[in-house]
Amino acid sequence: QVQLVESGGGLVQAGGSLRLSCAASGRTSSSYAMAWFRQAPGKDRQFVAVIRWITSTIYADSVKGRFTIARDNAKNTVYLQMNSLKPEDTAVYYCAAGRDPPNLVVVRDYDYWGQGTQVTVSS
Repeated sequence: QVQLVESGGGLVQAGGSLRLSCAASGRTSSSYAMAWFRQAPGKDRQFVAVIRWITSTIYADSVKGRFTIARDNAKNTVYLQMNSLKPEDTAVYYCAAGRDPPNLVVVRDYDYWGQGTQVTVSS
């Protein structure tokens, strides 16, 4: 089992920045794909970003150029640096881990999930 705990969410004004962290424990592996998803009220959970190994990353078009995903395998932690935040970025952000997701942007292909952290961007 792998446990994931997110932190770093909060309330920020549009144009501001936040850094989310996801601490993994249990039977983790540096080979796992680590991703961030988000879910706004009344909407489906959607892909934000994923990192495999150290430098292989994919971003949703809506966050490309504003968000950066990174991982520190020594600390078993994944980060999501969010800059130039917009009100439409408001959502609960979830960290996910997958042993070998067939499709890196699909919710159902991930094995472990955190409880989520709220991000609210005011206009």
